[in-house]
Amino acid sequence: MMMMDQMLDLPPPLSNEVPMMHHMINGDAPQQVILVQVNPGETFTIRTEDGALQCIQGPAEVPMMSPNGSIPPIHVPPGYVSQVTDRNGSGPCQLYCETKCESVVILTLQVSNVQSRSALVSWTSVSVSGSSGRVPSCSYELQLKDKGRDGKYKVVYSGEELQYTLTDLRPATDYHVRVSTVCNSMKGPSSDARAFTTHSAPPDTPLPPRLSHRTKSSLTLQWKVYVYDVLLILFVIPDCIVLSSFHFQGKKNSIFREYYVGHQRHCKVMGLCPAVGYTFRVAALNDIGTSGFSTEVVFNTTGSLPQTSLPPRLAQAGPSWVTLEWTRPNSCSNEEVVTYTLEMQDETKVLNSALLPPSHIPLILCALVIMLITCSGEWRSAPSSLLVCKTTPDRPGPPVNPAVNAVTYHSFCVTWGRKVNRYLIHLCLCSESQWVTLYRGPERKHLCEDLKPATSYSLRLSCVNVGGQSLCSDDLTVRTHIPPPGRCQPPSTVGNVKHKEMTLQWDGPLCGEESENVEFSLEMCAMEEGSEPTEVYCGSKTECTVGNLLPGTTYRFQVRAANSAGYGPYSESVEISTAAGPPGQCSPPAINVRSHTCADVTWEVMSSGIDISEYRLDWGRDLDSLELVYSGMETCFQISNLEASADYCCRLQAVNQAGAGPYSDLVMYRTPAAAPDVVSGFCCVDHPLNPTDNEPFSHSTCLALTWDEPHCNGAEITSYCISIGDRIFTTRNETCHIIRDLLPDSEYSLQIRAENEMGPGPFSQILTVRTRPLPPSPPRLECAAVGPQSLKLRWGFSSRSQLTDDTTYTLQMENRNQRFVVVYRGSSHTFKLQRLSESSQYRFRIQAVSEAGEGPFSETYTFSTTKSLPQTLKAPRVVQLEGNACEVTWESIPPMRGDRISYVLQVLGGRDSDYKQKTLLSPSHPLPFLMNIIG
Repeated sequence: MMMMDQMLDLPPPLSNEVPMMHHMINGDAPQQVILVQVNPGETFTIRTEDGALQCIQGPAEVPMMSPNGSIPPIHVPPGYVSQVTDRNGSGPCQLYCETKCESVVILTLQVSNVQSRSALVSWTSVSVSGSSGRVPSCSYELQLKDKGRDGKYKVVYSGEELQYTLTDLRPATDYHVRVSTVCNSMKGPSSDARAFTTHSAPPDTPLPPRLSHRTKSSLTLQWKVYVYDVLLILFVIPDCIVLSSFHFQGKKNSIFREYYVGHQRHCKVMGLCPAVGYTFRVAALNDIGTSGFSTEVVFNTTGSLPQTSLPPRLAQAGPSWVTLEWTRPNSCSNEEVVTYTLEMQDETKVLNSALLPPSHIPLILCALVIMLITCSGEWRSAPSSLLVCKTTPDRPGPPVNPAVNAVTYHSFCVTWGRKVNRYLIHLCLCSESQWVTLYRGPERKHLCEDLKPATSYSLRLSCVNVGGQSLCSDDLTVRTHIPPPGRCQPPSTVGNVKHKEMTLQWDGPLCGEESENVEFSLEMCAMEEGSEPTEVYCGSKTECTVGNLLPGTTYRFQVRAANSAGYGPYSESVEISTAAGPPGQCSPPAINVRSHTCADVTWEVMSSGIDISEYRLDWGRDLDSLELVYSGMETCFQISNLEASADYCCRLQAVNQAGAGPYSDLVMYRTPAAAPDVVSGFCCVDHPLNPTDNEPFSHSTCLALTWDEPHCNGAEITSYCISIGDRIFTTRNETCHIIRDLLPDSEYSLQIRAENEMGPGPFSQILTVRTRPLPPSPPRLECAAVGPQSLKLRWGFSSRSQLTDDTTYTLQMENRNQRFVVVYRGSSHTFKLQRLSESSQYRFRIQAVSEAGEGPFSETYTFSTTKSLPQTLKAPRVVQLEGNACEVTWESIPPMRGDRISYVLQVLGGRDSDYKQKTLLSPSHPLPFLMNIIG
């Protein structure tokens, strides 16, 4: 909890506040220590002499003393007055307490979801506002401490969130956590600390073991473990395997096994072989689980120093390799794994491997100087004496970069690299599959002649020297060129020649291998003077169809063949004529407008009219919807039933005995605009589509009309005319309208029509509607019963004739924002409001609702609640005094809503049968009353 340092205007002092002290403690008088008792869960702020604010959280006893005799003001939560006593406990001491209009922030801390290395800390913040009603904007600071370390809190989170997940915690560790608020750069007191303990976890992976001592048959190992992971530690050292690249006398595919389980941090492994490497790893175990194994380490047992090896022996030599042999030293036992190192005098050729004799070593040197070194465990013998050996000569490699160039129909040239004593080239025909030697000699190229055209050949080369003959090079495939094709036969027609197309065929050049992959090119030329030949076909077929020709026209054709070598000569040309064709293209027809629904179409007679058998006229909205509407010899046609302001198109075609000619150009046409169509969907709706706030809508005197927009027929609708009886209403081009100033509960007949610039359209069908009756008037509102915290209201009409069974009422009350809100809606005539404030005024209004609609609200009624009676006092206490007097005392009650409380004391004594009022008292505190006892 924290008291905010905001200096606000103080509220008026309450009656139970301690007033300001009348005397001040000065420096000459003895200094008096004042104790302020702060209750648990409460906090107050004291301002020191230097102006700083200090927040103190209860429960606490705060000593107050000042050397200059003044007491600083104490700020406590609103409505709180601490019990202030001096240190001697002599009684209350007058002290000035300043109640500040600030906010107290109460923090509640909770720890959940505790794991071995994490926990979720959440807190709630409850702000208790002072009289100013302002709540400060705060952030939060979370602090954590480890009881096992320095015991100091450390900030782990600072922000505005109400929860935070703690991570990187240690398992099985006690922690304390607390939270505080920071408002306006001022840190408040911390919340109560929460303690929690993280769960236990499996141990961390330990470090690998270390070697402390070794012999020929044993290894002594040590390891470390993390202290805070210890619950029950089990160390596991598995069986070992020899790690060697060639596995000399080692165990392949060996597996780990447990060697030791216990609490010690060292272990001696017995019964091992000398000069052997073993692999170890270690893991830790507690009640929670087992850690992972450490990284593997290899330690070797000690062994005997091997004797100097004998030099290796040359078993066999080749042009690029030698085979060496050597003998195992007699000083090494059969259990020891012995490796060997071969070293050559050339530093670039050092062999360091575990070898099994004999060994085949590929080399590219001619003379070698080699020595042998024996290794057993970590011991190395002295180098053996040197062995000098030589490799044998090698045969040459195949020629490099063979290539073929200058290829013709019957020859090509072969070139290659590498210059040696002799070269052999072998040339083979693919059809015979037999190698034939064409050249032997020192040159690096050869011209192969007298070859067949369009034939594939395979080539390969090899080299010969004193070392022998090399391997042959890869086969190289070469194909001689193909010669151009010969002359084709002239083209001829296939079937009947039509008026626009004909089919031609021809024979290619002589068949043979040179005719493969041949394409043909067919050229056509008109017989008119100045016409240029045009290629009409190019492909591998010997037949094609030539189209888009003119009827009754002569054309000249010729063809030639082509292959990869180029084009051959043209064939002889031939002349072929097309048959007579159908009529030519007609001129576009003309369209004459009669009305928006009718048009006349006319066209001209073609020059060759004697050959025309009929004209065909197509009509439609667009090119895809054209339909035949006329066929005959007339040159005009009338089209009706058209739509206003719509697009149409037409085309004309002539037909003779040869067929139909091409269509004329497409002619576009648009009909003129017309008056709008009949309005549909004319109806009356319950609520207007476009209501206006300045003109209220009433179902008794108004009609809300709506309709569907009709087809405008090419001209935009400008207005609508509504006929109601003998009255005409003109509206804008909207599809809704409100008719006002009608008679309630009356029947009307309505019609509507649309207008545009072309004129008005026809009226719609008659719509018969009826207005609703007038809504009821508001009833009179009365207060039937009143109490300190309740009001019972009732209402009703002065005349019973206005009441109907379906009438409901809406009762509204004015709130603090001076807005009326509904407190009751129903058919009852009474309603009681509860939980009101005593001696307070409330404003009401009421409204009646029936089938006719909602009636107007009544005038505003004001009713007030009464005051509450004081609570019943306990019986007064009477103490007998001397003589006939006694002392009467009683308890007091606090003022009620600012009204002072008066007390009436009545006495019944002697033979009186009624109480008599002795006095009327109105003190602020109860005082003893002295009275004489009546006989």
